[in-house]
Amino acid sequence: MTPFPDLPGFLYWPGRLDPSAQADLMAQIAVAMAEAAPYRPVTPGGRPFSVWMTNLGPLGWVSDRAGYRYQPIHPVTRRPWPAIPDSLLALWSDLTGAPPPDACLVNRYEADARMGLHQDKDEADLTQPVLSVSLGDTALFRIGPAGGGPTRSLRLASGDVCALSGPSRLARHGIDRIVGGSSSLVPGGGRINLTLRRAA
Repeated sequence: MTPFPDLPGFLYWPGRLDPSAQADLMAQIAVAMAEAAPYRPVTPGGRPFSVWMTNLGPLGWVSDRAGYRYQPIHPVTRRPWPAIPDSLLALWSDLTGAPPPDACLVNRYEADARMGLHQDKDEADLTQPVLSVSLGDTALFRIGPAGGGPTRSLRLASGDVCALSGPSRLARHGIDRIVGGSSSLVPGGGRINLTLRRAA
């Protein structure tokens, strides 16, 4: 684990998943995405996201003109979300020690996708950690303290894992750009980000 003294509670495990584990997980995510196809949501103001999204687990994070929330069904298919893979649940347990997650947001970034600085604060208990797993193309990740101030950039490569916890649970974070072609893991290219949370 790589410490960040200026961001206590931000935990980073570069290369936590080896290539074999990445391939196994990607295969499971591909099956789940075939069942619950990624879709492009809109913000409450009606602006489309640049990423494609789907979810795994009992609850899924969604955004539309009605606002941000968690719900148990896919907004397009109206079917329950697929289960979170056991390997992800084990990773959460190993790295956080927290009660099991009930939501896993799956974001698919194509080459031109971005994610502005934001905070994860739609969950019922903001003391529970957020765990992020990167698969595929490298992303230029930006993070800064919850209360404002300077941000720093970090390259998240395939197999990297990071967590927001403690004082950094509400850290501002986002994706500035994707390094297209930096990985061949994701079919068709791009990056998959898996964000595990306890929503309820």
